[in-house]
Amino acid sequence: MMKEKLVVLGAGESGIGAAILGKHKGYDVFLSDKNTIPVSLQNLLNEKGILWESGQHSIASMKGATIAIKSPGIPGNIPLLDGLRKMGTRILSEIEFAAQSTSATLIGITGTNGKTTTTMMTYEILKNAGFNVGLAGNIGSSFAKQVAEENHEFYVLEISSFQLDDIDRFSPHISVITNITPDHLDRYENSFETYIQAKLKITKNQSTNNFFLFNADDEVLVEAVKNHKINAKKVPFGSHVEEVSGSRLEENKLILKHQNQTIMIHSVEFPFTGRHNLLNAMAAATIGNLLSIKKESIRESLMHFKGAPHRMENVLTIQRVQYINDSKAININATYFAIESVKTPLIWIVGGVDKGNDYKVLLPLIRKKAKAVICLGVDNSKLRDVFEGTSDVFMETESMTEAVKIAHKLADPKDTVLLSPACASFDLFKNYEDRGDQFKAAVRNL
Repeated sequence: MMKEKLVVLGAGESGIGAAILGKHKGYDVFLSDKNTIPVSLQNLLNEKGILWESGQHSIASMKGATIAIKSPGIPGNIPLLDGLRKMGTRILSEIEFAAQSTSATLIGITGTNGKTTTTMMTYEILKNAGFNVGLAGNIGSSFAKQVAEENHEFYVLEISSFQLDDIDRFSPHISVITNITPDHLDRYENSFETYIQAKLKITKNQSTNNFFLFNADDEVLVEAVKNHKINAKKVPFGSHVEEVSGSRLEENKLILKHQNQTIMIHSVEFPFTGRHNLLNAMAAATIGNLLSIKKESIRESLMHFKGAPHRMENVLTIQRVQYINDSKAININATYFAIESVKTPLIWIVGGVDKGNDYKVLLPLIRKKAKAVICLGVDNSKLRDVFEGTSDVFMETESMTEAVKIAHKLADPKDTVLLSPACASFDLFKNYEDRGDQFKAAVRNL
């Protein structure tokens, strides 16, 4: 009997994982990447007996495929995918393919901002409580690869809207939306409404036995939830939550409710700052509560939480000036939360590839807090139009080393130098991690 054929598009973390799982499940696997596949990955694919092509997508080699797993980075409307659909090939995300291959309990976390931190907090809470749990999705190693090789009983998944675009039956036991603000609109016909619907797809297949957690302090999200059919039990969290309905944030307390039980966790000992992080902690703690994890265990995990790399990451304090790497802030909302949480005079490093940002929402904060704005990008024209003249100093550079040196010269003791770009990184850097790493290296070289 002939094996079913599986095509994998893209040799990134999720693509390699999907190819390995496909082979594990007995598919005839063909992996295609239009970029050059590194030699180490070529060797791995050869070892696993997986056919591949590099530097092109040849649709002729994909004939007869029943399923194609596409990288989240590939837009859904390219001619290659149209061609595959015409041949009767189903297009799925790695998340969908892996979910169909495991009976584990799935926790899916999405949102414009906060999803990485919430996912990491949730994973720590489950792991420290003794759960056999994997961390995957947009973070950790590939979900598909873990399903093929590790067999966890629980998975905490950070899920982007791009991954949700290609789900079919994916149904997490607990789903979370941390917030929704305009982002990636270039992939959604420049429509905020289309992007909102993409995020809400996380609830699409949930049943009445499942839970859906959402940030009740986010007006856009609350309105969207009202107008969307959701079968899962709704659990709001935030400071605008009625006592009876969900988890509440009060001053320095997280108040969690489940099955008529109420538990309270004081947050003053948590090592993270900012109201946005308290909301992330509330979402993670509520998941722990729904899974009957003891309050003390949840509290301990949050007390020792180290934070996500490149997200409000303390790098060093030099001559009483604090340097913070927030390179993961690739949109306005993330940068807003970052600046809001800084309580000292600020030197702000901003810029990169603009994603249709409206920077004006940051103006009140910048006027109030920033001594200097340093633009780090190839094209700073939009930033110049909005921020030039709002602080004592406005400067432009195309070098991270130069940006950090300028910040160092301008900073006085007790100031904060914050890299929070509000933009994508692809003009000067490989990705946001590369940008953050270069910032940290430049600070250490001071």
